[in-house]
Amino acid sequence: MVFKLQKELIFPDPELAEEDGLLAVGGDLSTERLMLAYSNSIFPWPSEGQPITWFSPPERFVLFPEKLRISSSMSKFLKHKSFEMTLNKAFPEVIASCAAMKRVGQRGTWITKAMKEAYIKLHEEGHAWSVETWSEGVLVGGIYGVLVANVFCGESMFSKKNNASKAALIHLIQNHSFSLIDCQVHTNHLESLGAEMISREKYRSYLR
Repeated sequence: MVFKLQKELIFPDPELAEEDGLLAVGGDLSTERLMLAYSNSIFPWPSEGQPITWFSPPERFVLFPEKLRISSSMSKFLKHKSFEMTLNKAFPEVIASCAAMKRVGQRGTWITKAMKEAYIKLHEEGHAWSVETWSEGVLVGGIYGVLVANVFCGESMFSKKNNASKAALIHLIQNHSFSLIDCQVHTNHLESLGAEMISREKYRSYLR
């Protein structure tokens, strides 16, 4: 059953979501609503010009820091220090670059103008972080996400050079103590780093 959100700051029980995770439609992207959503295993996935859709899939693709897998080739690459890594130095640029990236099987981007504005506000209020990958002073990769309890809810990442987004994720995990990284949906790229599926119930236990 898909619920229609009104002005009241409330979400239905995530267990009532459809099989594909669709739970509700409508509402807004205020800081208060976004943080309520993330703390209850719900995230927005809008389209430009359409009402906001909110999802809570029955399974979540996550990466436990202790299970991070770094290939020997990637390890050698990182030792060469080809990149400079920073934290929260260019959040607006990272989210803009993520929105601009062309992705196989996708038309346009779900990172709408309203989404960018909302997440930049989250960042300014300390709820969202970015990790930036630089090469000779140029931003070539990065990741951004939302902080909930001891969980980093990864929203998107981009790479303009080989290994740039991987380097950002590895830097985040190795330099900060999170119980898990929420990757939301499966990708081969993240699976190669050790990400796995867990149930929504188990995921919510970490948020609590």
